[in-house]
Amino acid sequence: MTTTDRHEESTRGPGRPRCEVVRHRILEAAAQLLEEVGFANATVDAIAERAGASKATVYRWWPHKPAVLIEAFRESVAGELPFGITGRMEDDLQQQLVQFVTMLRGRKGRAFAAFIAGAQSDADLAEAFRSSWIAPRREEAKVVLQHYLDAGELPRDLDLDLAIELLYAPLYYRLLTGYGPMTDQYAISVARFALAGIRAEK
Repeated sequence: MTTTDRHEESTRGPGRPRCEVVRHRILEAAAQLLEEVGFANATVDAIAERAGASKATVYRWWPHKPAVLIEAFRESVAGELPFGITGRMEDDLQQQLVQFVTMLRGRKGRAFAAFIAGAQSDADLAEAFRSSWIAPRREEAKVVLQHYLDAGELPRDLDLDLAIELLYAPLYYRLLTGYGPMTDQYAISVARFALAGIRAEK
């Protein structure tokens, strides 16, 4: 057993599987490094060292650096982006987009933009971004939209994927181009315009 392996074993919490504890530490370390040094400068070696784990342990769960960093990012912002159902669709959509632009305005927004930019030339990053961020986030949004579709508040033949893109695409555009501020009011306006267009199809 190596020194790192002994450290992994000694820090296991009572009653919790060793793998769960170590995996959580790795994700925390990855999220911290992402904010401190950015995607380009964060390394698997640094993640492993900060987590008190071996490099081999990191690769046991993630195939490459982009995979662990994007999952760590998703976990770190999960509490900031809840997509709840209150019974008022307008409020739910506006709240979700306001939460998203709030995240994008901060340090995490810079990391998010770096993911998108890097994905244009890095196939591993592009795949990890789609599978670990885009797909889960779209599914969360679909649950909300499907709820209101079933309640009769949206067209029965609504293309949910297209509706989601109408809501989020303007925010991605401003993030990447810098064309206009990412304000709460902008997010609210996007939600209103998108919802008006979607409802016009009824």
